Parts: sequence; structure tokens; C-alpha cells
Amino acid sequence: MGRKKLTAKQHEFLQYLIDHTQEHEVWPTYREIIDHFGYRSPNSVTQNLKALHRKKHLVRDSQGYQLAPKHRGDDEETGIPVRGIISAGTLQEAVEADLGTITLDMIFPNIDRLFAIRVAGQSMQGADIRDGDYVLLIDDDIPEGGIGAVLYNGETSLKRVFHDKNGLRLEPCNPEYDDIHIHPDVFEEVTILGRYVGHVNERGIFKRRSAA
Repeated sequence: MGRKKLTAKQHEFLQYLIDHTQEHEVWPTYREIIDHFGYRSPNSVTQNLKALHRKKHLVRDSQGYQLAPKHRGDDEETGIPVRGIISAGTLQEAVEADLGTITLDMIFPNIDRLFAIRVAGQSMQGADIRDGDYVLLIDDDIPEGGIGAVLYNGETSLKRVFHDKNGLRLEPCNPEYDDIHIHPDVFEEVTILGRYVGHVNERGIFKRRSAA
């Protein structure tokens, strides 16, 4: 469900694709990739390409794989234009200038590790997360009492997560909802889908508060 971070080998593989396409302006052949990394089989190339595609670093069309736009270096950076400087003290002359743009990368430095899930229900309204909002999650552990998404026995929930000796306690941010207690046996697995870092709705983008 999430965009997992790259392993060291996958990062090296991706960087080779970026460097090769920038230097030669063409996609490397299987033989070139095999020779560069010393692979014994073309299957190693295929598996790496599939992994990078699954993790959103490559796109694929009828012609094959390509670098995702964020790696091509030829797409214009979009964002909110910064048009000048304004005083927050005494009255001063306005300074107009083109100071670039505010991008999502600036708001969320780890955007390549982020993914979104739409919320259904009101159990987290005390954290200002409401039905229909899109929560932004990062592939990371959830600190004690932090908000995150948990998968257990085929079911998911967004809650504050607390650990005890028998498992987890998932605490809602709405008194109308009860805590969820998860006490898995040795054959069951609890998966942390991601740590909450913010949410998006029609009112705008909201980053995680320090207490969340």
C-alpha cells in the first residue's frame, strides 16, 4: 500500500539508470546493465526494474520503462510562486522579486516516502482528522502515542498507537469510540502501514502537530 524506501542496491540501480540516460540520452540495454553490475541472469535486471516501478521511481508505457518525471530533470518545478518580501515589523517599502516557488518537497522533505489514504469515519476528529480527509503517511515506525495506520488480520485502522506487554492498544481521538486492543498470537502479524505526518482536505494541507 505504501511506497517503501529503496534498498541500497535498488538506489544504486536507479542512480545508474539516471546517470546513463543523462549521459547517453538513451535507456541502457539489458546487456549494458548486466555488464555494469555483473549480474548472472537477465532476471536480476527485470526484478530491479519491477521493484523501482512498484516504488514509483519508474513509469511504464508501450515502449517499456522510463524514469519517473521527478528523476528526468526536464520537468518544470511547479508550486506556489514567491513574489517578494513583506515586513512583519514596522511599515516598510514592499520588495517585489521572483524568489522561486514553494513546492511540496519543501513542505514535506521526505515526499518520495509518502503515500495517502482516504479516511472513513470520525474516530480521529479530536486530532482534526475527519471523514473524507486524505491522511499522509510515511513508511516509518510509529512512536509511542503517535498516530499511524495499522494492519491486522486483514483490517486497517488509523489511531494513536500504544504498546503493552500483550500487544497494541489503538486509541481513538473521539470519546464516542472505544479503544481497540490487539493481542496477536505467535502465528498472527501486526503490520505498521505508516506514520501520520499530515492530512489534506478542501481547506488545505495540514502537517502533523508536535504532539501527534
